[in-house]
Amino acid sequence: MSGMTTDAGSLRELTVGTGTGLDTADMVLNIGPQHPSTHGVLRLKLVLDGERVVACEPIVGYMHRGAEKLFEVRDYRQIIVLANRHDWLSAFANELGVVLAVERLMGLEVPERAVWLRTALAELNRVLNHLMFLGSYPLEIGAITPMFYAFRERETLQTVLEEVSGGRIHYMFNRVGGLKEEVPAGWTGRARAAIDEVRRRLPDLDHLIRRNEIFLARTVGVGVLSAADAAAFGASGPVARASGLDLDLRRDEPYLAYGELDVPVVTRTTGDCHARFEVLLDQVYVSLDLAQQCLDRVDRLTGPVNTRLPKVVKAPEGHTYAWTENPLGINGYYLVSRGEKTPWRLKLRTASYANVQALATLLPGCLVPDLVAILGSMFFVVGDIDK
Repeated sequence: MSGMTTDAGSLRELTVGTGTGLDTADMVLNIGPQHPSTHGVLRLKLVLDGERVVACEPIVGYMHRGAEKLFEVRDYRQIIVLANRHDWLSAFANELGVVLAVERLMGLEVPERAVWLRTALAELNRVLNHLMFLGSYPLEIGAITPMFYAFRERETLQTVLEEVSGGRIHYMFNRVGGLKEEVPAGWTGRARAAIDEVRRRLPDLDHLIRRNEIFLARTVGVGVLSAADAAAFGASGPVARASGLDLDLRRDEPYLAYGELDVPVVTRTTGDCHARFEVLLDQVYVSLDLAQQCLDRVDRLTGPVNTRLPKVVKAPEGHTYAWTENPLGINGYYLVSRGEKTPWRLKLRTASYANVQALATLLPGCLVPDLVAILGSMFFVVGDIDK
């Protein structure tokens, strides 16, 4: 029911909820902007009726660093530094999208060895991204142990990427025209050994959590995102595929060497928190296999890993759009050039930004205890939302 009260001479409508059997006013609750269960700084403005969420408004922008504006005063080598930071768990994939857009505008053909190395490194970066969420998501709903297993596997692969690039998070290994440099001697063998080790030990994490009865109780049937809603919000990646949207650019719009690989696309149909977790987990097995196939191919190829370019790289006047299947979903890069050494405009379409919009539909009707379970299962990085 509702009543009218006078507040400073004006009329204010007060909504009263009766869902608990008592007359209680709906409460507005802010989750954030500093909340420990979010990956970064996100604010959710919730309207609650007792323990049930009535409405949700995601409020973003607390981490906005103006990357797209900064691109306009950086040359094509410098923008890679900024671009790999918005989704800090997918730095290699972020760099890749930028250089693919610039190469497309310049009409550059990248050496074949560089193409296959890029594909291998992109898949290893995907595994690192997924392992972070596979450890942190159970942690957010009370399971501490999976984090240790996930980080054990992450560290094995981090060693490999650190050896090849010198970086642990921001690799800075892509360059317009190829890669920064040739990989160290014997690196592909060590990378394959690391992949074998992770593949052998991954069932430890899998068996610990996938069928855990407490984890199932917290995630099955919770936060259901329908395929229609996922499509309407522009969701992509594991979040969309868990709802039954069978879309993966590696298979449907191949780039790099994906056109020569058989890319299995992991999907589910239930669209709940557990389906999103399972898609992420099964995707790790797929990515390990793809990375190994790429490394096998690299060993059979010789030649350079980059293209000689002038000291100042200028893209010809025009515009182009490149998109990639980033670990969290589809990233788009719209590049407009006026023939200068800096982009006139470089617009990012990030996966997390589209995925998090669905929270406005997902959260109403759920209980407060399920809030964090749903939030964590959307697998977003807040820097990727705010840019």
